[in-house]
Amino acid sequence: MKNDSFKLYESDLLRQTTGDTLRPGGFDLTDLGVGKCDLLPGARVLDVGCGNGATVERLVSQYQLQAIGVDSSEMLLKSGKKRNPDLNLIRGMGEDLPFPANHMDGVLAECALSVMEDLDQVLNEIFRVLKPSGWLLVNDVYARNPEGLQGLRELKLDSCIRRALPKEQLVNKLVVHGFKIVDWTDHTNLLTQLTVDLIMAHGSMTQFWLKTSLGSCSGADSVEPSLVQVALKQAKMGYFQLIAQKDAHCS
Repeated sequence: MKNDSFKLYESDLLRQTTGDTLRPGGFDLTDLGVGKCDLLPGARVLDVGCGNGATVERLVSQYQLQAIGVDSSEMLLKSGKKRNPDLNLIRGMGEDLPFPANHMDGVLAECALSVMEDLDQVLNEIFRVLKPSGWLLVNDVYARNPEGLQGLRELKLDSCIRRALPKEQLVNKLVVHGFKIVDWTDHTNLLTQLTVDLIMAHGSMTQFWLKTSLGSCSGADSVEPSLVQVALKQAKMGYFQLIAQKDAHCS
């Protein structure tokens, strides 16, 4: 089925404030998470929902990891390859990762799980490609008020906020799929800072969402700024970093 929702992550409006990472916290939060994982130089690491490969490039240059990125957006992948032709970026879906079982030492999903249409299948795939005791690093949004989820789901906006989950629901899904939670840290302050930065850049969040609506590609449904802001307020959006490991006894 065709997805006619506006893809915020393909818009330059967000990139103007966040840079190529397209997420709160940027590389600082990535570095913090990588530092918590026991990944040695040369380890195979997959970035699911890699966008233009900014994190892949950092994992290679800063940590000497064998980093590969997978994303469904041809636009973002082309942008990344244009910036650095040496990046190992592949077009693909999180629900069907093109790698053998027990292949990866680590998987990163930064503002990626919350844009996936079939989260359970994505977690199945991440679990499959990870080696036993392999690391999963997630930086993403979550809904601190579960009663606001319906408003998020109804937004005509393809971004991490639309499919955000409450902490308990996400953690339970990971455990059910065979992951052991090592660490959960709230970083909602980074989401708050991004909001402040967007207001400084665009005058107000209403103006930011209005610009995203005006910038919607042909055929995509328009974004109603007031509906977005009401939904975000009701859901009480937060931001977190989670570190998990694949059960060492599973393969």
